[in-house]
Amino acid sequence: MNFIEEVKTEAKKRGRRIVLPETMDERVVDAGIEAEEEGIAHILFIGKPCKEVTNSKIEIFIPEEDERLDTFVDALYELRKEKGMTREEARNLLLTDYMYFACMLVKLGYADGVVSGACHSTANTLRPSLQIIKTKPGVKLVSSFMLMIVPNCPYGANGTFLFADCGLEQNPTPDKLAAIAGSSASSFKELVHQEPKVAFLSHSSKGSAHHADVDKVVEAVKIAKEEFPQYEMDGELQLDAAIIPEVAKTKAPDSTVAGLANVLIFPDLDAGNIGYKLVQRLAHAEAYGPITQGMAKPVNDLSRGCSKEDIVGAIAITALQVEE
Repeated sequence: MNFIEEVKTEAKKRGRRIVLPETMDERVVDAGIEAEEEGIAHILFIGKPCKEVTNSKIEIFIPEEDERLDTFVDALYELRKEKGMTREEARNLLLTDYMYFACMLVKLGYADGVVSGACHSTANTLRPSLQIIKTKPGVKLVSSFMLMIVPNCPYGANGTFLFADCGLEQNPTPDKLAAIAGSSASSFKELVHQEPKVAFLSHSSKGSAHHADVDKVVEAVKIAKEEFPQYEMDGELQLDAAIIPEVAKTKAPDSTVAGLANVLIFPDLDAGNIGYKLVQRLAHAEAYGPITQGMAKPVNDLSRGCSKEDIVGAIAITALQVEE
C-alpha cells in the first residue's frame, strides 16, 4: 500500500467533515463524490454544483438560502469589525466568496477543514482562513510543506520526506525558520507516523562556509533546539550530509540527524520550491502539497493544475490534520 492509500485508510477511521467551496469546478465535484463514496470524509459543498450530485450523504449549502446566514454575518462582523468591516461587507463576502462561507462553517463547528484552490489563487484561499480561522495557539506563523515520496530510495523514511517551506514564506528570519521546523516535525509525525529527524539545509555543513545566509540557518537551529527539544534537529547541513550516511560520517560525524534526515528545512522559498520540483520531475517522486500547517483548523490550498485524484488526496490529508 502506497503512502496516499495509507492516508485514505486512516482518514476513513476519522469521520471528518471537509468543506469544498469550489463547486463550479467539475474536478472538485467529482473528487467530493469519490471521497464521500469511499468514506474518506463527509463532504460539504458550498453553492450549486456544476453537475448533478445524487449521493444524499453529501451536504450542499446555498449561502443565500441558508437559515444561518444572519448568524454567520454577525459572527464575521464581530471578527473583523476592528479592521473596519461592516455588516453589509460581511454579508456580501459570505454571499459572493464561498471561501468565507466555508471558513465560517469551520469556525462555528459545522465542519472540520477546508480544501480549496483548484480555480482560485493561494491568496484567495488563505486570506479568509487567516482572517477567520487564524493560527493555532502557540504557533507563530502559518507555513506550508510538501510530502515527497521518492521511488526506490533508501534515504529518509524509506523514501518519504517532508520539504518546507515550499509555498508561503519567501525569506524567513531565523525565528520563522525555527517555527517552520517545529511545525514540520509535528506534521511529519502526524502524517507519516515516524519520528522526525530535522535537517536545516544550507550550502555549508558545520561551518564549512561563511556567509550571512549560513549565519541565518545556524541561528535558526539554535532557536529551534531550545523551542522544540522533543525533536531531533541539526544543521547547518548540505543536502548530501543530511540524507546520505556515508557523507554524513565525513561532514558531520557528531550529528544524530546527519545521514538520517527525513524532514528538510530549506533556507528560503526559492530553494524549497526549486528543490521539490527537481525531485518530483527528475526522480519521478510523488509530491503532495503544498499542505498548510499552523492553522487552528486545517485549510489546504490546491494547485490550479490539480487532478481529481490530487483533490481526493488533499481531502484525506486534511482529514488527518484535524486534531482530536
